[in-house]
Amino acid sequence: MKYIIAIDQSTQATKAVLFDETGRIVGRADHCHQQIINEHGWVSHDLSELYQNTIRSARDVVKKAGIDASSIGAVGISNQRETTALWDKNGNPLERAVVWQCVRAKEEADRRMDWKEIIQKKTGLPLSPYYPAAKMAWLLHKVQPKEPYCLGTIDSWLVYKLTHGDSFYTDYSNASRTQLFNLHTLCWDEELCRLFHIPMTALPKVMDSNACYGYTDFDGFLDKKIPIHGVMGDSHAALFGQKCHCKGMAKATYGTGSSIMMNVGSSFVTSNAGLATSLAWGIDGKVEYVLEGNIHYAGAVISWLQNDLKLISSASEAEELARTANPEDGTILIPAFTGLGAPYWKEDAKAMLWGMSRTSGRAEIAKAALDSIAFQVMDVLHAMELDSGCNLKELCVDGGPTKNSLLMQFQSDITQQKLRAAKKEELSAIGAAYLAGLAAGISREDELFGQMEYEVYTPSMEFEKRSKYVERWNDALSMIM
Repeated sequence: MKYIIAIDQSTQATKAVLFDETGRIVGRADHCHQQIINEHGWVSHDLSELYQNTIRSARDVVKKAGIDASSIGAVGISNQRETTALWDKNGNPLERAVVWQCVRAKEEADRRMDWKEIIQKKTGLPLSPYYPAAKMAWLLHKVQPKEPYCLGTIDSWLVYKLTHGDSFYTDYSNASRTQLFNLHTLCWDEELCRLFHIPMTALPKVMDSNACYGYTDFDGFLDKKIPIHGVMGDSHAALFGQKCHCKGMAKATYGTGSSIMMNVGSSFVTSNAGLATSLAWGIDGKVEYVLEGNIHYAGAVISWLQNDLKLISSASEAEELARTANPEDGTILIPAFTGLGAPYWKEDAKAMLWGMSRTSGRAEIAKAALDSIAFQVMDVLHAMELDSGCNLKELCVDGGPTKNSLLMQFQSDITQQKLRAAKKEELSAIGAAYLAGLAAGISREDELFGQMEYEVYTPSMEFEKRSKYVERWNDALSMIM
């Protein structure tokens, strides 16, 4: 029996998930890392900590599973996207990573505002400090490093470190999220690199997602080096794991934020409704395009209830508390704690609780927090249907918050969509592992996808009740736009 390790390096933690050759999960190990937030609200990660947790997680999952390490045949990587890293040729970080949520590069983006139409036409992305181009410009301005140095997303950092500097690569999905990659030529764009003052020599080579990214032994843990395949941004990996391989299929991943993504096939689709166009992946020389909307606060809203408001002691309590809310209460939360992402794109928006009465309390605020996640997903899906011309028949969902049945039923009701919720929450790791297993010749596609299980939710809310919910959401949203 051969095994595959998937490294899922996310915003909150690094997970190593061990799969056998049929796609069955046989072990998992997690290590959380610091969320470094300063007085300006800037969000950073320690790159060395991310790498050390990657090594620790891989070693721990093998030991916990009790398998022979020599039976591991490949590694896949899914990563938090847009988080931006700067390091020297020896693999030493030159600054903390700028996390995707962080808007410290707003001035860098604002300086290029005259170029916003050209940038979106070339890259499919609306000009925003959310994307790495502005973050890279900010890092170079602050650090002023001496060449040679490396700039990249977290996948490139991990590959570089795992191969001890032998491989400086990224995949099409991650490259397409940098705002420096031309989606028409499928190359780094020389004009945009000049605009953001990014040397093209500092950027990684772009590879197919199922290519070989080099070899690793996890810093000597393995007796022999094994190939790294299946490298994708976490949301793209989840799309692959959900088997949304055909045009018109869509999924929503609920993590710290949420990524809603629709496969639109082999041709570029321009968004006129506030979405981004990106690449799903490149496989065997062929790329697939996606429309995507990113929400800053999904699971992070539940963390806000727990860590900041102290309304719940654990994330699992959110559903229980929200179920006790007065169904006639009209409280709406707009979770614009770091601005609003797609499809609104208002970085200076402020969060707001609106519509409370004297009897609004803990339960009503908890319900409003869960509802806010579903409302944001609803708005993104509506924009997707406008841009793509496709009418969704169902939405595939994954991530920790999908275990909240109250949230999932409300999501189905408010979007009027059938929801297919994966019973396994490790969809990003599943996508990376499945692609790595296929690329390494370890696994068969029919075996991998045939054993997926789902919880299904169907709309049951009355039309009039739904209309009132949507009207209140839109009224509240209009006050901060």
